[in-house]
Amino acid sequence: MTDAGADREGFAAFLLRLRGRGLTPKNLVAAFEATPRRAFVPHAFQNIAWTDRMLPIDCGEAVEGVDLQAQVIAALNLEPGHRVLEVGTGTGYSAAVMSRLAARVLTLERWKRLADAAGARMEALGVNNVVVRHADGGNGAGSNEGPFDRIVVWGAFDSLPRAFVDQLASGGVMIAPVGGGEGEQDLARLTKLGSRFEREEIGKARFQPLLRNVSQVL
Repeated sequence: MTDAGADREGFAAFLLRLRGRGLTPKNLVAAFEATPRRAFVPHAFQNIAWTDRMLPIDCGEAVEGVDLQAQVIAALNLEPGHRVLEVGTGTGYSAAVMSRLAARVLTLERWKRLADAAGARMEALGVNNVVVRHADGGNGAGSNEGPFDRIVVWGAFDSLPRAFVDQLASGGVMIAPVGGGEGEQDLARLTKLGSRFEREEIGKARFQPLLRNVSQVL
């Protein structure tokens, strides 16, 4: 089977899984279909790019399974005018998908090697509304950034990430895993109301703890 044929089959299976979970917004499906996942997955794993498996990438990290990425992006409920902050760029795939649904995406990655590679992919694909930055995102973006309409973090917090409240616009939404240790965490949808979060659990996930103050030496 050709690479194109394998991609079509993989995407079709992914789409069936989405429908089984009730995740069928046309704009969400179109964003995933239009973003070439193969370009963001290491060559050794391209034949399973559309499965719901975490895939190893450089620097000892991993890219989330596409089903989880879709669940999180759907929960963000992105709109065309939204400004998005992402913490944990990885290969850049989720940022590239979100770029088709929002106005601008700022994505932070603590590993310079990953950040540089993700930025090169965006340039090669002509994605011009994503800014990839090598930075420690443990406390979000700098004070001169934002506020953001949406924030997504691909790393687990021990407790509710209250430091991010001020970086969200009123009514803004943050998706983040919350729970200590190396086990399973609650995938939380946090909506800003005044100066606090309203929390809704939307599932379970297993992420590495979010590290802080390390990007400068990596």
